[in-house]
Amino acid sequence: MASRWLAWAFSLAWLAAALPVLAQPLAPIPALDSPVVDATGTLDAAQKQRLQQQALQLQQRKGSQLQLLLVASTQPETIEQYTQRVFDQWQLGRKGVDDGVLLVVAKDDRRVRIQPGYGLEGAIPDAIANRIIQEYLAPKFRQGDYAGGIEDATAMLVRLIDGESLPAPVSGHDAAPRGGGGGGGGWIVALLIGFVVANIARGIISALPRPLRALLTGGAAGLAALLFTSLLLASGAAALVGLLL
Repeated sequence: MASRWLAWAFSLAWLAAALPVLAQPLAPIPALDSPVVDATGTLDAAQKQRLQQQALQLQQRKGSQLQLLLVASTQPETIEQYTQRVFDQWQLGRKGVDDGVLLVVAKDDRRVRIQPGYGLEGAIPDAIANRIIQEYLAPKFRQGDYAGGIEDATAMLVRLIDGESLPAPVSGHDAAPRGGGGGGGGWIVALLIGFVVANIARGIISALPRPLRALLTGGAAGLAALLFTSLLLASGAAALVGLLL
């Protein structure tokens, strides 16, 4: 009995942590209409043109997709969660190669994130991405020179990608990036995690009244999906699955 009440208390705490996050509206993801998406108006036309040209030349040369996004804030998500959601929705990089890299600047939050696709994790591991942020972006940003920091950082990313062995780009439709998708893979993972966790939680707290059991099971499923996928909407769907089981 003691272990059952301990499990109940743990599930309740889990639900209390999950609900405020799941209830908040998410920061919107802008339309993907350019290699440089500046929702803050920070970059002038000439700066955007230089960065766009750099990204397009890289894509023609290597096939990889270098994408920049400036937003005011990623709240209520962390920059890691928001970047993952953007990466999934835009589906950056070539299908089967996953050679996209996304640089997100959350200007008001004073946060930056560099996220490569699986195909570029060897060229841009976390340690290198963090070093680029600390050595190229942060010093210029502290001086208010956002364009300078971004140009220095993207130049380094281009050099790293140029040094990576990747499938040659092809001409025509197949060379186009996958951008604009809905990140279905992340939703599937979130729902599977939610289903598994909901069934486990339901067995642990089976003695509780059904309404409370459903609430706790849904909270556990949603939070587990959020922790594993960082997708808030998908986690909310997983919570609903747990609630209905």
